Formats: sequence, C-alpha cells, structure tokens
Amino acid sequence: MTRTALITGASAGIGTAFAELLAAEGYDVVLVARRAERLNDLAEALVDRYGISALPLPADLAHPAAPAAICGQLAESGIEIDALINNAGLSGSTAFTETPWEKIAAELQIQVNSATELTHRLAPAMRERGWGRIVNLSSIAAFQPPAESLLYTGIKTYVLNMSQALNMELSPHGVHVTALCPGFTRSEFHDVMETREAANRLPGLLWGDADQVARAGWSAVMRGKPVCVPRTVNKFLAASMRPVPLATQYAMSARIKVL
Repeated sequence: MTRTALITGASAGIGTAFAELLAAEGYDVVLVARRAERLNDLAEALVDRYGISALPLPADLAHPAAPAAICGQLAESGIEIDALINNAGLSGSTAFTETPWEKIAAELQIQVNSATELTHRLAPAMRERGWGRIVNLSSIAAFQPPAESLLYTGIKTYVLNMSQALNMELSPHGVHVTALCPGFTRSEFHDVMETREAANRLPGLLWGDADQVARAGWSAVMRGKPVCVPRTVNKFLAASMRPVPLATQYAMSARIKVL
C-alpha cells in the first residue's frame, strides 16, 4: 500500500529534505509552499528520481484560509494523508514594538494556527485508519529562556508542548507525533530572515545539515519518540537548559489526569 505525506515549507531546506527522504522511501508526496515554480521543479524531480506521485500545492500559510483550502483540494482529489510534516516557519528579526503587526500575525499564523489546524483537520482520519505520522518543527530554542523581543522561543515551546500532548492522545491509536527540535541548520532560513551575517559568526560545530535533521526526525516519529533533538551538541545544550530530563517530564505529564 502506498502512503502519502504532506510537507509544508517544502520548497527549501528541511522541507525539501523531508520530501526527498519520504519520496525515496516510496511515499507519494503533497508539497506545500508559496513558491510555485520551485514546487513544480521539485515535484518533477521527485517523480523522475523515485517514480512516485508528487502534487505541488502552492499556498501561503500566513493566510488564515490556507489550511482549509489545502484540505479541500485534497478531498476533491481523493487524497488521504498518512504523514504530515509541519515544517513551514518564520521568525522576526526586529524588536516586537518596531515590527509591523502584519509580520507578527504571519509568524503566529504559519507556525501556530496553520500547523495546529492542519493537524486538527488531518489527524482524525489517521486515527480512524489506525496509522499516522506527524512531525512538527520546533527548535532547540524551545528549551532556552525567552529571548528579548522575539516570539520565536514562545512559539517553538508551544509546538513542543502541543506535539507531546497530541502524542499522548493519539499514540494508542497508531498515530505518532514528534516535535523535531533542531539547532542551527544550513538552509535559506537565515537569508530570508536577514540574519545571515549574525549566523555566520557562530562556530561551525553548532551547524547541522537539513538532510541530517530530516532523517533524525523521521526515525524518531517512526519509533514513537515524542521529542527529537538531532546531534549530540544540541542534546547537550537542551539538557543543560532543562533541570528535569525530557523523558521524565513526558512520563510525569502522561500520568496527570485533568479533573
């Protein structure tokens, strides 16, 4: 049986790496991003290379109507999603009070609202079928204290906590959810966010590759791990920021009953 994966932010970086990885494993793919030309080129390359089906769906997840529109197109095409990779991301690079609301709203919409809505729309069918995989892109920033002016830390902490909560709910039904928390990753992200100059001053030891991140995240979700921090250096940094180990936090939280 051929399964289908939907990947957001698929036109570059970690999103493209996930598309390549899943296509190589025989998954059909639905590719979502703003840049239609890049999506079309990637879809054609994946079809030629792996003989799978690849559907490019250009969409801007900063628009509140985008998740419903994407799921509507899937329903019209008769496509069922077995794996969801919520990878699309955005980060502000200026002080909160100096940033236009439109940019802040886009940051929240893409990484909080759209990711949550896509999960809410697609997870019930996965549960009904008894199989599903969901990877949500968090960050090692989710383990660190809040950074001045930036919403990124809080957003990625939400993604981390949401993913663990959903995994507790869905894993008994064959649906695994993983928060993928990479550190600095070589991609276009820092160019888009206009933080390349600052990023280039960081030691090379801190940098990982998008392919490494995608492989680690997919391996983790297939093994039912609720949190994945790729690379030893990032595991050390995350552990140094949290007094209670993640596995212990998760085990304790899973036993809490909401009254």
